[in-house]
Amino acid sequence: MGGPALLTLGVALLAAVLAVIGVRTYAAGRERRQAFVDRLADDGHGRPRDGTRRRFPSLDRRLRATRAGRRLELRLAATGLAVTPGEFLVGMLAAVTGLWLVAHVTLAPFFGPLAAAVAVWSAFAFLNWQRQKRIEKFINQLPELSRILANATQAGLALRTALGMAAEELEAPAGEELAKVSDKLAVGHSIDDALGELAERLPSRELVVLVTTLVLSNRAGGAVVGSLRNLTKTLEERKETRREVRTQLSQVVVTAYVVPLLGIGTLLLMNKIAPGAIDRMTSTFLGQAAVVAAFALYALGFFLIRRFSKIDV
Repeated sequence: MGGPALLTLGVALLAAVLAVIGVRTYAAGRERRQAFVDRLADDGHGRPRDGTRRRFPSLDRRLRATRAGRRLELRLAATGLAVTPGEFLVGMLAAVTGLWLVAHVTLAPFFGPLAAAVAVWSAFAFLNWQRQKRIEKFINQLPELSRILANATQAGLALRTALGMAAEELEAPAGEELAKVSDKLAVGHSIDDALGELAERLPSRELVVLVTTLVLSNRAGGAVVGSLRNLTKTLEERKETRREVRTQLSQVVVTAYVVPLLGIGTLLLMNKIAPGAIDRMTSTFLGQAAVVAAFALYALGFFLIRRFSKIDV
């Protein structure tokens, strides 16, 4: 074997050794990174910091490695629920399977996929409802938050200190969200960035006004106490207005949910009176098209009623 051949063989062996070392180093780095992320989320005993035990940790790690899983984790974090992406996915799949089987046995095989689609939509609609509920609760706490910040600022405390004080005194969700803001400020984030992320997590006009007031006051100085006092009064008035509007529209909101339920109840009653009627109806193309059209019209009616009853105050 000549010199060039030996040199080529040596370079190939060296490249193979370096490749193996690189792969092992990369894998070890990923494991350490994931262990660090788990320690941040857990209390050291496999449980989240709220004391409950985490389920499906391997599924959570795989979901967090995907873009859809990260988006799902952000949506769950905005709801305030102590549910991991893996738990949500497993629960949704269990609900899909259960509703599919129930619709298949109770009504007809044609309704199985429709029930599964409704289950998926309902799961994400539940997340949106929880997020909106958390936003509403946070908005109701804004007058008290503005009052605490005004008192702390008037006493001579810095805005960072006032935010930390408000995080300790207020209940969830305001206390939890302000604690996240304080943590970001503690590790070097600016007030603009920390408050901007808060406004993105819980979007509302009232919070945007409060964040804008605090950011501008922090940048340019000025009478921040007077601005917060006026803002507190305005937020109190808007809170009462929102409560009156929600009371006036409660009947319309209930109607939006009752109309689709009446359609489903009619199907069940028809199948109860004439057993097998739904199965015979969905055995033909025209019957299936009529059922799909009816469900589409119910969905359209629900959307239109909810759209018309949505009034931004």
